[in-house]
Amino acid sequence: SIATHPKKRIEIMIEAPALLRVTGALDQAEATGYTVLPALAGRGNGGTWQRDDAFGDSGRIVSVVCISDAQRVPAILEALKPLVERHIGIVSVSDVEVIRPEHF
Repeated sequence: SIATHPKKRIEIMIEAPALLRVTGALDQAEATGYTVLPALAGRGNGGTWQRDDAFGDSGRIVSVVCISDAQRVPAILEALKPLVERHIGIVSVSDVEVIRPEHF
């Protein structure tokens, strides 16, 4: 069987105009990498939304996924906290298993 290694997955759902500040915060906290994905539609406290409803970048939501060692998580969350307090955003942290731990 293939060995797996525990890591943490941090996902940030945030307004697109804040994306560069989010990736900058991840860089500042020395996250080893991240991936940015478009968020196409969803539902939350404000009701349902679709990407097509937004004009320009304001109102558009992106998802940033970062996999990290557990010891880096506090610094990453500390760097992200001011951004999600000022913008529409959600940060979640979950346990994951990876097969190539040297990449994270």
